[in-house]
Amino acid sequence: MSEASNCKASFTPEETVDLSGEKGWVPFAASALVGESLKFVSGDPHGNRFRIRYYRDEHKQLQARIWFGPETEGPPDNAHGGSIAAVFDEVLGLAAWAAGYSIVVGNLNVSFRKLLPIRHIVTLETEVVSVVGRKVTVRGRIRNGETVYAEGEALCITIPEKTK
Repeated sequence: MSEASNCKASFTPEETVDLSGEKGWVPFAASALVGESLKFVSGDPHGNRFRIRYYRDEHKQLQARIWFGPETEGPPDNAHGGSIAAVFDEVLGLAAWAAGYSIVVGNLNVSFRKLLPIRHIVTLETEVVSVVGRKVTVRGRIRNGETVYAEGEALCITIPEKTK
């Protein structure tokens, strides 16, 4: 038996995933705002790692619908903590950009509350909570209904404008 035949069966990228937003949410074109820099997390809308669709709610806060695919697995049938942290990094940073701040994430804290099952759709809600000088603080939580899987906070630093 070859080494390749001992591997787990691969998953089809054709798995149907409905990332529709809630009533009142407006689709948000993240790549139009920040360009191609979103490749690591949300770069493959049909892949087996992540599938993400962005929205703005009625308060103009960024919301994300996310499917954690089989390639994010850590504990059996659950998302790896690193995959959750990567999603927080992208989404919280993007929330600052969507609020008008050109930033990089300087510090990211994630608190894991419950195992997040793979192949389920969750929502990451964001809120820009403070702006002090060049520091922009953004908070978020990954949830499905009343269940909170993780909470995160990013300290973002605005990028100084380049002088010519």
